[in-house]
Amino acid sequence: MVSGAGFVIKFTNQCVIVTGGNRGIGYAFTRAVAGAGANVAVIYRSHPDAEAVVESVGKEFGVKAKAYKCDVSNSELIEKTIRQIEKDMGNITGLIANAGVSVVKPALELTQKDFNYVYDTNVFGVFNTCRSVAKLWIENKTKGSMVVTSSMSSQIINVTDVASPLTQVFYNSSKAAVSNLVKGMAAEWASNGIRVNTLSPGYVNTDQTQHMDKKIRDNQARQLPLKRFAEAEEMTGQAILLLSDYASYMTGGEYFVDGGQLIY
Repeated sequence: MVSGAGFVIKFTNQCVIVTGGNRGIGYAFTRAVAGAGANVAVIYRSHPDAEAVVESVGKEFGVKAKAYKCDVSNSELIEKTIRQIEKDMGNITGLIANAGVSVVKPALELTQKDFNYVYDTNVFGVFNTCRSVAKLWIENKTKGSMVVTSSMSSQIINVTDVASPLTQVFYNSSKAAVSNLVKGMAAEWASNGIRVNTLSPGYVNTDQTQHMDKKIRDNQARQLPLKRFAEAEEMTGQAILLLSDYASYMTGGEYFVDGGQLIY
């Protein structure tokens, strides 16, 4: 909405789903949509403190906030979960499909189990979640916006040092796959008033990256034009914009929040 105060985005009386929204970048997304006034449903896989984390966000921002345990790679379960969210929280207006995993291991050592673990969540899980929400919107004849978290890794091979690749080929290739998946879903569902876009972060300070070797982190930061890792909150502005009506003519795009990494 536009107010006399200027450019304002509010999601009052709306419901936004965030997968993987209880930690890392996903937690920043959860706080951002709640801060914009939305009721928020967080889908998580197994983390024991997810319910308490989400409940605290609801109390902080004065919105409904509830955690739902679900494996997004399970097609039947995610569809049931999405429909339960609608019953509990009201009409769903937005989705941030953020759940993602990685296996860091040399390519010669990777297994079928590793492939399934990464692709089941990063690609098939994203597809399942988006499809389940799209089905609901099409049945209800309502419009909505989806934001899928990919990565700048969809375009590059990350490095640990100059010309030394970070060994995560399943992760990088899964992000390339999901970025193109978004284009296909956006094309198919545009006539139903459903927008689908990709948000691709660069290097971000999270609980996962904090455990990386400091030399690798410092080298990665040095190669960026902005010379630092992002904070998770710096990913949220683009996501909030894409969910909002200000982005009503934006679909099928991939938007990089990467500190300038892809300039080079």
